[in-house]
Amino acid sequence: MPELLDERVGFVRRIGLFQATAINMSQMCGIGPFVTIPLMVTAFGGPQAVIGFLAGAVLALADGLVWAELGASLPGAGGSYVYLREAFQYRTGKLMPFLFVWTAMLFIPLGMSTGVIGFVQYLGYLWPGMSQGQGDAVGLAVTAGIVVLLWRRVERIARLTVVLWAVMIASVVLVIVAAFTHFSPALAFTYPAHAVELTASHFWIGFAGGLTIGIYDYLGYNTAAYMGAEIRQPGRTLPRAVISSILGIMAIYLLLQIGTLGVVDWREMLDPHSTAGSSVASAVLEKTWGSAAADAVTVLILVTAVTSVLTGLLGGSRVPYDAARDRVFFRAFGTLHPRHRFPVLGLLAMGGVMAAGFLLGRHTDLATIIQLLTTVMVIVQSLAQVAAVTVLRRRQPALRRPYRMWLYPLPSIVALAGWLVIYGYADRNAPGRHPIEWSLAWVAAGALAFLAWARHEREWPFGPKRIAEEYLHGADPDAEAVPAAEG
Repeated sequence: MPELLDERVGFVRRIGLFQATAINMSQMCGIGPFVTIPLMVTAFGGPQAVIGFLAGAVLALADGLVWAELGASLPGAGGSYVYLREAFQYRTGKLMPFLFVWTAMLFIPLGMSTGVIGFVQYLGYLWPGMSQGQGDAVGLAVTAGIVVLLWRRVERIARLTVVLWAVMIASVVLVIVAAFTHFSPALAFTYPAHAVELTASHFWIGFAGGLTIGIYDYLGYNTAAYMGAEIRQPGRTLPRAVISSILGIMAIYLLLQIGTLGVVDWREMLDPHSTAGSSVASAVLEKTWGSAAADAVTVLILVTAVTSVLTGLLGGSRVPYDAARDRVFFRAFGTLHPRHRFPVLGLLAMGGVMAAGFLLGRHTDLATIIQLLTTVMVIVQSLAQVAAVTVLRRRQPALRRPYRMWLYPLPSIVALAGWLVIYGYADRNAPGRHPIEWSLAWVAAGALAFLAWARHEREWPFGPKRIAEEYLHGADPDAEAVPAAEG
């Protein structure tokens, strides 16, 4: 089989449907649900916390359909960068893609840093005497190790990801099976008084906090879309990978959440210093199958954490590449490794920010990092992409769309409402941290950086708008991605 080069960006289309789905699911699951179940219970104040995972699934599916349409029709390296560049070039030139890359260099590695924080948190179950300094050293070593693992050709990483995905599935399945072998309906379904009182403000405050945690747990369904230039038959592969990964993880999360609540009293989860509060999955195994099983599954969970971070950084490192090639970001980010064909500086830079985010989270708290990365992501990526679908349908009606959003525009409306709820309640859910203010400040700094760049490059608003409808009349990437032997 010959190498299938995307001549424009220099990547190789070698990732198929199963590998793309495994990459998405590995990034989605990871350590997230194992560390956020106690946070979700705290937000809702009881086992009705399962509502948060359901709400997160609805938002993920609605937003996933946005990604599916955009990814299938605009399968380039960097995902959102390409979508925002194509949609908003008519009015604001290169402002939106510039702002996306500016913010992505922060929110993507911050998201990955939470996985490393979770790794160290669960390692504490096996190493109860671990000091703060030792935990910091372990996390930094894990971060460096992941960068080393990604220093290779993408097809080798894809094969490794499938193996790690299998470990992730095994760890989740073992926790679920253990939970349901000792399941207590009384623990799982006995709610506090007025737990689901829709007229009470505390319910909706908890719902907004739970939705934020829930969508954080589902994030990753878009990872393969960041690698659009490396996906075989992207018009068919990307929508299927996005939708199937969301549905698969939704089933896993619901079983995991309900099973855990049926074994561990939710009141124990409110204490972050207890095993149930810091390592709830290990607590489930300890209560059901004993400490030896808990130790073994905790090791699998640690591998799962590494898997999530590895796949997230794999996709994220591709984001600044296309921008640099378009001269909308530092040009050094537009260079691929001469042999292994991956963006060297993107990987190194995001690895560095991830290490800094890990240290910040270790010395504040996980909820703060989740709030910060979510608000920064929402304002430039999530809301902008919802608008991009409509803009492109109006501006480029002839664009080839192998997949068109089901029930358009309903999923866009649902996604828009969900993201606005998350953003609007961010400060309330993180008192004293001011994530909205920080996100606005970061975007404002990005706007100033854009003006300086635009003046230097003589781009809009200091020069003409350069309209390049790159995908409107381009070749069919699905046809190019089919090997001759199969064609």
